[in-house]
Amino acid sequence: MVFLFRLIFVLFIGIITCVLGVIFCLFNPRNPKNVARFAHLFSFFFKPLLGVKVDTRKYPGIEKLGSCVFIANHQNNYDMVVAADIVQPKTVTVGKKSLALIPFFGQLYYLTGNILIDRNNKSKARDTINFVVKEIKKRGISIWMFPEGTRSRGRGLLPFKTGAFKAAIAAGVPIVPICVSDTNNIKLNRLNNGHMIVEMLPPIETKDLSKEEARTLMEQCYQQMSEKIAQINLEVTKLNNQ
Repeated sequence: MVFLFRLIFVLFIGIITCVLGVIFCLFNPRNPKNVARFAHLFSFFFKPLLGVKVDTRKYPGIEKLGSCVFIANHQNNYDMVVAADIVQPKTVTVGKKSLALIPFFGQLYYLTGNILIDRNNKSKARDTINFVVKEIKKRGISIWMFPEGTRSRGRGLLPFKTGAFKAAIAAGVPIVPICVSDTNNIKLNRLNNGHMIVEMLPPIETKDLSKEEARTLMEQCYQQMSEKIAQINLEVTKLNNQ
């Protein structure tokens, strides 16, 4: 019964939000400020529906930092609800071109100003970093990327790819790691899905780094995020057992 109720309301509210969002964005298309607006709106509606309580921990003064490359662990589709409140203004994501084909959501995803890439075209994929760097500099935006490149689906933090780190170094902007506690235990047929934590780690400056140091930066971020995810997962376990 809980599953059916949730499924109906998630679909209903999701479609309504996307349709109204598309109409809103038609008057202000591709404005990067819209990504954070609708991320926060999705969070407001869907966290209570999913029965989750999220402790969102932003780095103090992040709003004054300017353009950044945010990197986050990517577990499943619940990430966009659990981590949505931490999305900063003028931050856009880099996603697959095929996302734009998803009914309702895809059109909103495009119109809010996110960057779409063709991952099946290797020649275009090689130009993605240069394109992202140009967008950061031209539009004064921040980029949200998943350095694992795919959903981990309960397999832990997967190895990182270097793209996000090369882009940050080329653009001369800080890397900001974001760690999301385990979301794989969310069940639609369970009324209360407990506590979760999303924590933003201190920015890592890249201005003095060369492109040859991208892998070292990647390894540094992986180590920091791996340790922090283990820490917040332990904290969440204690909260949920109280």
